[in-house]
Amino acid sequence: MDLNSVEAVRTPARRDEVWPLRSTDAILAGGTWLFSEPQPAVSRLVDITGLGWAPVTLSEEGVELAATCTVAELGGLSKLLPSARPHWIAAPLFAQCCTALLASAKIWRTATMGGNICLSFPAGAMISLVSALDGTVTVWCADGSDRVLPITDFVTGDSRNALQPGDLLRSVQIPAHSLAARTAYRKLAPSPLGRSSAVVIGRRHADGEFVVSVTAATVRPLVFRFDTLPTAAHLRDALGGIAEQDITRDVHGDPDWRRAVTLTLAEQIRTELT
Repeated sequence: MDLNSVEAVRTPARRDEVWPLRSTDAILAGGTWLFSEPQPAVSRLVDITGLGWAPVTLSEEGVELAATCTVAELGGLSKLLPSARPHWIAAPLFAQCCTALLASAKIWRTATMGGNICLSFPAGAMISLVSALDGTVTVWCADGSDRVLPITDFVTGDSRNALQPGDLLRSVQIPAHSLAARTAYRKLAPSPLGRSSAVVIGRRHADGEFVVSVTAATVRPLVFRFDTLPTAAHLRDALGGIAEQDITRDVHGDPDWRRAVTLTLAEQIRTELT
């Protein structure tokens, strides 16, 4: 879609060239959402793809993913990691979460994980991935400082997050500890290619620690931790305590149904990772 209100496009090459950001500026990376509907309040685009961030950086500490990393580059880690880091057995989760997106191959090559996270929709597949693996986000602030937040603190509600005026999402960090765990993934949607109504992901470590993340069914990512594999009753009690205000309410599933299927999927994951 043409953005008829846009009068200029700026492409900074260095961090100090990003600012100042005006209230009528919009950050452009993949632009798949930005160009999907009119943006009458936007008069200038700031294209951050010129900053030249490496999309994926592997280290012994884990994986750093630039905000400009595309869905295709992210999903490709499921094929790369088994040879590059064979002990990171959570590798299949990257492709699993990418395929949760309602998007064509063309969109995969354009849409960025940063855009998906910053939109902060309940069905944000990148939010599902990062919360399942205890990821953190790094935010560049206008004053030159950085903020590092767990994804569970960054996304605060449906289309709400911790970004302040002038902030820019820089990257996502996934720790090696999480990548070394066994994982199990479940998604439900009203149709095979529909927006996710519930995404539940489990993670079990060699020391017995068990972690379950819930997204899509909730307006913000929720993570539940257990020192050892919980019983079915213990797991049900923990997830049954999700507050009413945290349950997503939209046309993709009634709240009672979302709550019920979340419990069902969580039990399937507990059984799979036993």
